[in-house]
Amino acid sequence: MLKKTLIVLGIFLALAMLFFGLIQLVPYGRNHTDPGIVQEPAWNDPQTRDLAARACFDCHSSQTNWPWYTNIAPISWLTQHDVDEGRRRLNFSDWNPNSRTVRSISRAISEGNMPPSYYRMIHPSAQLSDAEKQLLIQGLHASGISLSALK
Repeated sequence: MLKKTLIVLGIFLALAMLFFGLIQLVPYGRNHTDPGIVQEPAWNDPQTRDLAARACFDCHSSQTNWPWYTNIAPISWLTQHDVDEGRRRLNFSDWNPNSRTVRSISRAISEGNMPPSYYRMIHPSAQLSDAEKQLLIQGLHASGISLSALK
């Protein structure tokens, strides 16, 4: 019985390793060329930009930091999807705000939905304290971005 179990386990591990090796051939999530900066917000001070860079830029700008693990599928696929989606919704490197964007930013920051919890677990420096969240919101407001949705 033990011998059969070990054989089945060995076959399962071999197939898992083969599958893992084969998915490395799928190129999605390996293109780490950032499109460049078109226009950033008119930051009110460097602290506002630093807070945004620390907590938001990896997914919401063209200044993404691509750690080594973002080259390994399926992590590369998930990371690329998150960055593509993040840039589509809000891109600090191609700044073109509208009232809907502004409401979304303020709500996401104030409710603690951004950055997402799974991102904060891997990137603890992106965890903003309540005071830092308020500084970021106020800094965005002072940068000429109306965050009236907070009131």
